[in-house]
Parts: sequence; C-alpha cells; structure tokens
Amino acid sequence: MALRRVCSNMDVVAAARQRIKNVFANGVPVYMAFSAGKDSIVLADLTYQLIRAGEINPALLTVFFIDEEAIFDCVEATAKEWRQKFLLAGAAFQWWCIEVRHYNCFNELANDESFICWDRYKQDVWVRHPPAFAIREHSQLRPRMESYQEFLPKVTKDGIVITGVRAAESVQRLQYMAKLNMGIKGITNSNTIYPIYDWKNADIWLYLEQRQLDIPDVYLKMYQVGVNRNNLRVSQFFSIDTARSLVQLNEYYPDLMERIIRREPNAYLAALYWDTEMFGRSTAARRKNAEKQPDKDYKALLVKMFANMPQYFNTPHKMSVAKNYRNLFIKTALFATPADHRKMYEALLGGDPKKRSYRALGQTIYGHFYNDVKTERKEKKRCE
Repeated sequence: MALRRVCSNMDVVAAARQRIKNVFANGVPVYMAFSAGKDSIVLADLTYQLIRAGEINPALLTVFFIDEEAIFDCVEATAKEWRQKFLLAGAAFQWWCIEVRHYNCFNELANDESFICWDRYKQDVWVRHPPAFAIREHSQLRPRMESYQEFLPKVTKDGIVITGVRAAESVQRLQYMAKLNMGIKGITNSNTIYPIYDWKNADIWLYLEQRQLDIPDVYLKMYQVGVNRNNLRVSQFFSIDTARSLVQLNEYYPDLMERIIRREPNAYLAALYWDTEMFGRSTAARRKNAEKQPDKDYKALLVKMFANMPQYFNTPHKMSVAKNYRNLFIKTALFATPADHRKMYEALLGGDPKKRSYRALGQTIYGHFYNDVKTERKEKKRCE
C-alpha cells in the first residue's frame, strides 16, 4: 500500500508529551504497557516526568509488566526500578507472572511451537522465580491456552492503553500504523494509543542519552557481540530476535546457556546451528562456509517443500504460515529474484510464526516489481 508522510512543526518529544496528556484528559483509567526495553523506558520516563510536573493524574495510571520468565536478570532489575518509581509517584504497577503461551523457536524437535511461561509443571527448571509481589492468576485468564496479547484486552477494556510501539521498527509496523487512521475519529480505531509511534531509532537513543536513563546491560553486550544497533531488541529468550544472540552472550553471562537448556533442552540447537540459515544469520563466518558449498537452487528447494508440505510443516500453525508463503511464491513466480527465493526458504526453515518475514518479503518483492515497471515505462517513453 502507498504511504504518505506528513511533516509537523512540533518535535517528537513535544508531540509525545501532548499525546500522553490528551489520553489522561479523558479521565478514564490509563494502562501503560512496560517491557523494560529501550522504547518502553522512553515512554515510561515521558509519563513519569508529566506526573512529577503535575500535568497528569497518577491515580488514573496502571503500569503492567508481563514477566515472561525467560528474561535477562538486568531486564528484571530495570523493571523493579521503574516499579518503585511509579509506586512512589502514586500510580499502580501490576507485575504479571502468569501461564500464557509464547512462541518458542527451539521447539522444532518437540513438534510444538508454544512455550508456557511459568509452567506449573516445570517449577524445578524455571529460568527464574517470580517476585513475591507478582500476580500469578486471574479469573479471566485461560491458563496455558491464551497468549498475553489475547488476555490483556480483557483487563484493560475499561480504559485506554498506551504502548511504546513505533512505526520505524519494521515495515510491518509502519503498514499497521498507516491503517489505524491516526488523527481521524480519535487517535486510533481501538483503545490503544501509540505516543511515540513516529520516533526513529536515533530519537530513542538521543532521548536516553540526554535524560541519562539507565537501560538493561544486555543492550550493550548485544552491541559488543556484533548485533546491529537497529536490531537491538531485548525479548524473551526463546523468541527468534534474542535466540540468535544467546550463544555469543554466554561470554558475558557464563551460566546463561546452562539455565536455558535446563528449561528448554532443544535450545542446544542454538549452540550447534546459531550461525546457519536455521536462525537466519548472515555473518562473515557463515558466508565463508557458504563459499565452500555448491550454490543452492532455492526456487527448486521451495518447489520441493510445497510439493511435500506435511513432511516439512508438521503443526497446524506451521502449515498455515507455509500456505501463505506458497501463495506468495506462486503469485510472484514471474518476477521474484533468486535472492527473494532464498529469503523465503530461510524464513520457512527458521520459522516465521508471526509472519513478519512474510509481510516484509511481500513488500520487497512487489516494491522491486513496481519500480522495474516504472523504469521500463520511462525508458519506453524516452525512446518514443
């Protein structure tokens, strides 16, 4: 879809503050999603400073932190610091340690794509133990069946949710934001508001530096082991974004892999294959290894996959995702490049549960096609 950007005479910090004040001006409960990541820290500080300045009412605010169990200790420490800040400021802070489903990129061998956070049947191998003040259950929760994205709307429907999601994080989020009709009949067509949706990565890092805000140490460690600064995302261990870096981070956290493998035995796959196409890696080491191998015909490999789908995609969700890729493969067969086919193959091999790679691929393939058509038409017109 075509996206139109509109410039403003207000800087992103002033705009975000105004959006937050507008939310609180409604006088209804306000729920703030907090993950202890860089974006949510920025949103938390913007909100906290407005509370301190007396410009918004802290009694309306409830901050919620979804503790996914398999998180870095420094992330937990950061969340506890902000919990104390908001409680002292007069806001509520809910720390959820509940049995929700979460995608696990290491579960290929178990034929299971879900990880149950705080699984009651695996307490002896939990990565961490929940803090004493954590909320462990709720009457509206279907334990072990729902993801937190399915559960949270039930407990926040009486108010407005603010979250630190930004359009610049990915093509998918940019497209999603564009569909929300922000500014038309309110800010979005749901009860969720995105005060920093128009911030770029540079805006986030600049704000953190100017405000001298502490961030979890793992960000620095990830950067030190070679993660691009635009890909510095801290999430639950078994998410693909974090799984790619686990082996390297073990240098800084000596017991990390031991704790992870005890909780999820299949995590040894990361140690064996982290620098391969299974995890979508593109490092110098992998490129060097690839030079020694014969060139692969990724289009032929995809044809083979799609002709034997039950063999390659052995769960309902994998099959559903694979069908999307198969449709994309068929529709773009005449103009997709070998590089596009390689990305399709690697995405299917490594897993794409949220279809992020699928949406990005569609945008890329069709974008190249439209540009080629435009160029061809201009060339034809010039020759006439």
